[in-house]
Amino acid sequence: MPDLARVLVGFGRALRAEGLAVGTGDMLTFCRAAARLDPADLVDVYWAGRLTLVRRREDIARYDVVFRRCFLDADDAPPEFATLTATLESGAVLSLPESGNPGEEQETPHAAGLAASTVDSLRYKAFGACTPDELAAIRRMTVRLGLTPPRRRTRRSRPARTGPIADLRATVRESLRLSGEPARLHRRRRRVRPRPLTLVLDVSGSMADYSRALLQFAYSAGRATTHVEVFCFGTRLSRITDELRTRDVDEALDRAAKAVFDWDGGTRIGASLAEFVRTWGRRGRCRGGIVVVCSDGLDRGDPDVLARAVERLARLCHRLVWTNPHPGGDSLGLSVVRPHVDVLVSGQDLRGLEELAALLPALERS
Repeated sequence: MPDLARVLVGFGRALRAEGLAVGTGDMLTFCRAAARLDPADLVDVYWAGRLTLVRRREDIARYDVVFRRCFLDADDAPPEFATLTATLESGAVLSLPESGNPGEEQETPHAAGLAASTVDSLRYKAFGACTPDELAAIRRMTVRLGLTPPRRRTRRSRPARTGPIADLRATVRESLRLSGEPARLHRRRRRVRPRPLTLVLDVSGSMADYSRALLQFAYSAGRATTHVEVFCFGTRLSRITDELRTRDVDEALDRAAKAVFDWDGGTRIGASLAEFVRTWGRRGRCRGGIVVVCSDGLDRGDPDVLARAVERLARLCHRLVWTNPHPGGDSLGLSVVRPHVDVLVSGQDLRGLEELAALLPALERS
């Protein structure tokens, strides 16, 4: 830890040089926080410093610039960061080389900026073209994927400092407490609650390279909000919501794989979606919610059955999103469902899943 502490202290000095008020007590708190979390993880180091060293909102931008310069850009880094190496071992790992004699010249290992380039290359690399080690790294990044659940405004309102609704009752009550003196106008705004989110994943043979990554995305969505239902289908529909409600991600994925009997089998998209609408959609699960279907559209069934099922599903839910891992190709199934789909996104790489996660909150009022 001495080398790590020296790096963290150097980062605090760089912040102080940029004008941030960083004291000795702040640096002690920062070092304790980094050690408590994971000092070998760039994400944990970033948030530990931001929560302990940044006091004003206007300092966040300067903090981001200094952090990027110190930990992700070796060209402009201060001298104490010149030998800092970042590798993609478990998310983003910091490894500090052993200190040698001061007079000896040491060859600088891989620059820290290579970690960022490696992460970016993995984000844009298709799941089917990744090696097992790269898939393991993508799995760790997918589990940490931040997902904000979609929300909707209800008819009920709540007190607020600012809002479009005037709270006359609270205003008059405060005026009576002031013996009739004019009181400030109280406001209210409408409450928000999470929208139901339903993920329907294709786990057939044509989706073998992408089904596990999509299942990990569903696990991250389930950890972000409780209003999530997850279904899988190949030749028949299977509900795996309960199997994914496990704290350990590997155990959750293993339980889900055992619950789906037709994994890597045939594809009957139309019949599976028709069963979903008949058994779950009409019960109210889809009403007012967002349904995300992840499939390549390679259906062996009747295209008319698929068209009718997707049309009914689009009428039941608030928004219907279709994720296609093969954005370059247009199968017969996709051409049939395209008129009924609100949004069509790519799901072939991690960047596509990140776009899907950013898209869901934007659908709350659309």
